[in-house]
Amino acid sequence: MRHAIPAELRAVGDPSGVSWVTCSDTAVPATVVMLLAGGLALADAGAGPEEIGVGLVQARVGDTVLVHAGEAIRVLPEVAG
Repeated sequence: MRHAIPAELRAVGDPSGVSWVTCSDTAVPATVVMLLAGGLALADAGAGPEEIGVGLVQARVGDTVLVHAGEAIRVLPEVAG
């Protein structure tokens, strides 16, 4: 499954669009694997599931979200491919 990465979120000098730089820190895409109570979720960015906050977005299981400082800040749209 591929996701469209909005141009305004791509890091300067990162043509692959794999990471983003936000306030001197990196945001990474992660897949939501389980929704938890209290605006939390388990998400996997490739190193195994970890707990993140999803209170700022309307994420569902299977969505790919952009995670910064442990908080999902955007749901990335899917693209065909």
